[in-house]
Amino acid sequence: MNPRLDLLHPYPFERLRQLMQDVTPAPGLSPIALSVGEPRHATPRFIQEALAHHLSGLSHYPATAGTAQLRGAIARWLQQRFKLPEIDPDRQVLPTLGSREALFSLAQVLINPDRHDARAVCPNPFYQIYEGATLLAGGQPWFINADPEQDFRVDYTSVPKAVWSRTQLVFTCSPGNPTGRVMTLQEWKELFALSDCYGFAIVSDECYSEIYPDEDHPPLGALEAAQLLGRTGFPRLIVLGSLSKRSNVPGMRSAFAAGDQTLLQRFTLYRTYHGSAMNPAIQAASTAAWQDEVHTLENRLLYREKMDSFHDIVHPVLPLERPEAGFYFWARTPIADTDFTRKLMQHGNVAVLPGSLLARTAHGVNPGLHRIRIALVGTPQETLEAAQRLAAFTLTL
Repeated sequence: MNPRLDLLHPYPFERLRQLMQDVTPAPGLSPIALSVGEPRHATPRFIQEALAHHLSGLSHYPATAGTAQLRGAIARWLQQRFKLPEIDPDRQVLPTLGSREALFSLAQVLINPDRHDARAVCPNPFYQIYEGATLLAGGQPWFINADPEQDFRVDYTSVPKAVWSRTQLVFTCSPGNPTGRVMTLQEWKELFALSDCYGFAIVSDECYSEIYPDEDHPPLGALEAAQLLGRTGFPRLIVLGSLSKRSNVPGMRSAFAAGDQTLLQRFTLYRTYHGSAMNPAIQAASTAAWQDEVHTLENRLLYREKMDSFHDIVHPVLPLERPEAGFYFWARTPIADTDFTRKLMQHGNVAVLPGSLLARTAHGVNPGLHRIRIALVGTPQETLEAAQRLAAFTLTL
């Protein structure tokens, strides 16, 4: 048995289940789940049709690298969305089975298990796969707390040189989960300089990049930042994009890795043995999704409507900071986040996620304490009802 399995922490939603197991939801109110970041908007019809039309592909083994059509669609989307020069679809793009699979696999590729002092630098709070993937690869995570006094900036310049000298991988998440913050070009410049100095790879998790409030100012991506800073070939940089949030297809498990072709070559080798090849029908549906922007605009408009209505109702009683992107509110609670979560279920039958479950205590602080993550993933009507219940409950505190 792999002893590193004992290093893993329970997943946040398992900890939430344990926290809530003796809580009786408010009677007479239908349950509303704002705890899990699973998009519940309808999957566009054309994606469903593309999937159904290509079911004959199930009779063939898929190639690890995916089809040329899918890689080409992703490359063209990257070029258009992030104003990039030509992306080589054969060397700089690799389809993956969702971003979680890619995050885990990349850690196994990029961390040397023979280095017992290997480090992976992670934001805090964070997507727990960063930590688990690091531990199972034989490394140790080093957390940087997102500071609310700096608009939840993850300050990479705060990491000691002794840590950087042992760092082999940095996970970034921009737009951030749960803060919604977008890294600036200056922050990317600082991080790239550190990568040049210490030789670590950067894996940029950008699964929320296509949900943002201002059509004229889409979030800056890591590849775009590298291009603006003259980093030809995206050295030591891998970006992960996903259809789950962008196109409301979390069940398709469809994403991609793109960037440094040398790293992607090694990643492809790993995944060949790992057996991570995308279903041919899913590839066809994914190709259709990456080629269409109309549905993503409609999706953003729906999220914008929900963010606005929720904010207008809740903000007067529970101050909310509007995120730069994504579909979360990262709200500060007047009582302990775990108590707030339990009482909200008792009084309003609304589920949220305590911030302390999304973070680790690092440098003497758990940056999730007294915070809750609110995922606006339901219908507008459900979101409105949840806002009214949450506001009414907060007034009782």
